[in-house]
Amino acid sequence: MRALSHPVRLALIEVLTLRGALTATQAGELIDETPTTCSFHLRQLAKYGFVEEAGPMPGRSRPWRITRLGWSLENEAPDGTTEAREHAVAARHLGDMTLERQLDRHRSHDHGAERAHTVWWVTPDEAAELRADIDELVMRYRDRLQDPAARPPEAEAVEVVVLTHPFA
Repeated sequence: MRALSHPVRLALIEVLTLRGALTATQAGELIDETPTTCSFHLRQLAKYGFVEEAGPMPGRSRPWRITRLGWSLENEAPDGTTEAREHAVAARHLGDMTLERQLDRHRSHDHGAERAHTVWWVTPDEAAELRADIDELVMRYRDRLQDPAARPPEAEAVEVVVLTHPFA
């Protein structure tokens, strides 16, 4: 989780997912960070397999691209470990970033936006099945993220955030 425990890294993943390959300078302009900061965090993301160099460009340009579309924070670390703390920090940054984006991008129309909160009483196996069902539903539109030509003309990016955790 160390790779996702910094808000700049989450912002870089987001901008590379939405815009495609970018240099540290281009990404920095979009997320309001310096090229040096972006370059450092892009190298950290590359270390953990989230991004890679997009290939040679003229001059000294060094574009980066996302290597995986979407990711999940799975709670695999026991309580109290460094990895568990990093997981909690990453989850917190994700929640903060999502809320901030909702507030910043409020529009007069919702474009299908929905905010919902539900609690279910389920067994661990049922919770895993629920998550798999949600993942399957969300993946119906994955091709549009990977291939801009597959997007209908009126389509716009809509973020889907799924958080499942014990509630008690």
